[in-house]
Amino acid sequence: MAENDAMPTLPKKCGPYISSVTSRGMNLVTQKVDFANNIQLSLTLAALSIGLWWTFDRSRSGFGLGVGIAFLATLVSQLLVYNGVYQYTSPDFLYVRSWLPCIFFAGGITMGNIGRQLAMYECKVIAEKSHED
Repeated sequence: MAENDAMPTLPKKCGPYISSVTSRGMNLVTQKVDFANNIQLSLTLAALSIGLWWTFDRSRSGFGLGVGIAFLATLVSQLLVYNGVYQYTSPDFLYVRSWLPCIFFAGGITMGNIGRQLAMYECKVIAEKSHED
C-alpha cells in the first residue's frame, strides 16, 4: 500500500455525514426562505445540488446515480399526482413542483456516499477477520 493511500483525507471520511446535513439544509431552504419565483428557487437548488456533488463525490457514477434517482423519483411522484393519490397546492411544471428533482438529486448523492462508506467499512472488517484467522 502506498504511503498516500494509507489514510483517507478527513473530507472523504466525513463526507457522507456532512453531505447528509447539507441535504437537510437544502430542505430547510426550500421550506423557510421566500424566493421571488419558483424559477429562482429551482436554479438555486440546482446549483446547490451540483455543488454538493462536486464537493463530496466528483465521480461519474455518483452524478449518474443522482440524475437517475432524480428522474425516477420525480417520475413516480408525477404518476402519483396524476392518479390523484396526492396533489400539490400550486404545481409549477407538469403537475410537479420544479424544485423536486433537485432535492431527489441531493438525496441520491447523500445516500450514495453513505452506502459507499458502509461498503468500505464492511470490506475493512472482512479483511481484518481474515487476517485474524
